[in-house]
Amino acid sequence: MKNPKKPHYVRHRTRLRTRFGRAGGAGLHDYEALELLLTYAIPRRDVKPLAKALIEKFGSLSGVMDAEGRELEKVGGIGPRSAMLIPLVKELCVSYMAERMQGRDALSSPRAVVDFSRMKLAGAPHEQFVVIFLNVKNEVIDFETIHEGTIDRAVVYPRKIIESALARHAAGLILVHNHPSGHPEPSAEDKSITRAIAEAGRALEIRVMDHVVVGREGYFSFAEENIL
Repeated sequence: MKNPKKPHYVRHRTRLRTRFGRAGGAGLHDYEALELLLTYAIPRRDVKPLAKALIEKFGSLSGVMDAEGRELEKVGGIGPRSAMLIPLVKELCVSYMAERMQGRDALSSPRAVVDFSRMKLAGAPHEQFVVIFLNVKNEVIDFETIHEGTIDRAVVYPRKIIESALARHAAGLILVHNHPSGHPEPSAEDKSITRAIAEAGRALEIRVMDHVVVGREGYFSFAEENIL
C-alpha cells in the first residue's frame, strides 16, 4: 500500500525553516515569520492564510504581537494555544530587552532604554507609567510599573516614586510612559508630572535624567529635546 501524499504545506514549512536557518528573520517576510511561529501551535494545518489574516486584521506584525489573546482568538482558526504563544514571544522579547538594559550606563547607551520602553509599552492598549532606577554611575538597577490607566498627577504620586527610589538606593530616574493614540508628543500634563517628580527628588539628590514618551509612531525624549 502506498503512503498517502503529504499535504503541500509540509514541504512549504520545511522551506521556511531552511530559509530562517540560513538568513534568520531577514530571510522571511513578516507574514512568513508569523506563519513559521504558528506552525509550533498548529502542527497539522496550512497556517499561511491565518498569518495573512492576522496581519490584515491588526495592520502589521507589530500589531499582531501587541494584540491581546482574546482579540487574537476572534480571528477564525486561532485557538487558545496560538493566542498564548504570540503574547509569550513578545514577553520574552521584553525580558530580553530588560536584561540588555540592566547594568548599562543609560546616558551613554540611551538606545537600550528606548528599545526596552518601546517594546514594553508602545503597543499597550492603555497608558502605563514605568520608572527606571539608576545608581550613582547612571547604570540601570531596576524598573517598576508605577501605574496603569489614565495618567495624571492625581494617580502618579511623586512621593511614591521617590520612596521606591530610596528603597533601591537609586540616585537617578528615567520616567517612561506610553500614548495609546500612537503620537509620542508630550502633553501639558506630561510636562507637569515631570516637573513635580523632579522637584520631589531634588531635595533628596535624586535626579530625573529623562522622561521618555513612546507610541507606535516613535518616541519623545525630554532629555534629547532639552526640556527637563
